[in-house]
Amino acid sequence: MSNEALRQELVELDKKYFIHPSSSLKDQQENGPAIIFDRAEGVHVWDVNGKKYIEGMSSLWNVNIGYGRKEIAEVAKEQIEKCAYVSSFTGFSNEPAIRLAAKVAELAPGDLNASFLTSGGSESNDSAYKLVRHYWKVKGKPEKTNIVARKKAYHGVASGSTSATGIEAFHEFTTSLAPGFIHIDPDDPDAFRKVIEEQGADSIAAFLTEPIQGAGGVNFPKEGYLQEIRKICDENDILFIADEVINGFGRTGKMFACEHYDIVPDVMILAKGISSGYVQLGAVVFRDFLHKELIELSPGVLSHGFTYSGHPTACAVGLKNLEIMENENMVENSKVMGDLLADKLKELQKESNIVGEVRHLGLLGALEIVKDQETGERFPEKVAPKIVAEARERGLILRNVVFWDKDTIVFAPPLCINEEEVNEFARILKEAVLEVQKSL
Repeated sequence: MSNEALRQELVELDKKYFIHPSSSLKDQQENGPAIIFDRAEGVHVWDVNGKKYIEGMSSLWNVNIGYGRKEIAEVAKEQIEKCAYVSSFTGFSNEPAIRLAAKVAELAPGDLNASFLTSGGSESNDSAYKLVRHYWKVKGKPEKTNIVARKKAYHGVASGSTSATGIEAFHEFTTSLAPGFIHIDPDDPDAFRKVIEEQGADSIAAFLTEPIQGAGGVNFPKEGYLQEIRKICDENDILFIADEVINGFGRTGKMFACEHYDIVPDVMILAKGISSGYVQLGAVVFRDFLHKELIELSPGVLSHGFTYSGHPTACAVGLKNLEIMENENMVENSKVMGDLLADKLKELQKESNIVGEVRHLGLLGALEIVKDQETGERFPEKVAPKIVAEARERGLILRNVVFWDKDTIVFAPPLCINEEEVNEFARILKEAVLEVQKSL
């Protein structure tokens, strides 16, 4: 069967049987899948017709160490043959889960030392909310249930994490939002103070934030914002939860983004880069005082857990992933290559009249598309999707964010990217921007 015949067969099967997440069902039926991936290596992916792309988003911000690492496959094979899966319920355990939890404690800032393991970011988020509310309940403060989150934030698509997300489209999708979430201005500490004044600190369990907002457009906090929020939490007996699902494991040029802001959250939510997408894995990490009090105060069984919490094969893969990241200095490479890529994009900003702000930390970044570089005025019709489509035709996968007034291109390539690949990334994006610019 030729490549094209295979593609056509898969397109028809895809339309008939595969409901895609976060996709247009109508577009899928009319046009079929945008790309059918076949293989991947390093920072590159290939479709079934053999076309090669730079994966400028690490798929979903998550393939941090890059694709095709045979060491990961070997570790998974070994663990599957030895002990593919056992339960972690009723006190059972396994060596990979134990060692992964210990490794996360070693890497995490401050005294974030105890991990509850999950299968991904949405599970980690929902687990954090439940366990924080459980903590206040056993502390004798069951009225502390509200979680204050930021507008423009993304936290997942499970019931609780959808409700915590501050992007309207996710709320409009469903009629099953969970109560107990309050969304505030993403950059104003006084908005948090106002909620505390109106609701009472004794009703608020936690403040929840991505240190750097990802899916909302790679939005950086204003200077001093997170430090002020940390202070407000401490003054009002409110826990600080950092969602590092996108930010964590080297993405920003440090192991965790909260390290850029010199804060230690009380709870840290992890996924994505913990396994670089090779398996489903996540974690919720607690500071020592929370862990200690949960041990002392929780009566009987901790009635929360997933079938695959502490999955030995997933944890073995996670450990090997973190070993590769450390051995190959990928966190430092993220910083160096991120700075180089940003410099290239700032050169593009000068050559084009539609590229506005370029912002980044490590290999997490964005560029704004504007009609007027001086005023920041936007085009009446969104332009970023056109540039993303043009870049994809030329072999570079990116993502656009067009919520609210945004007309933004975001990027997050694998942390193993090298200088030659950065140059190619920048070249393709430049060509795409200038080509679209001609039509405006």
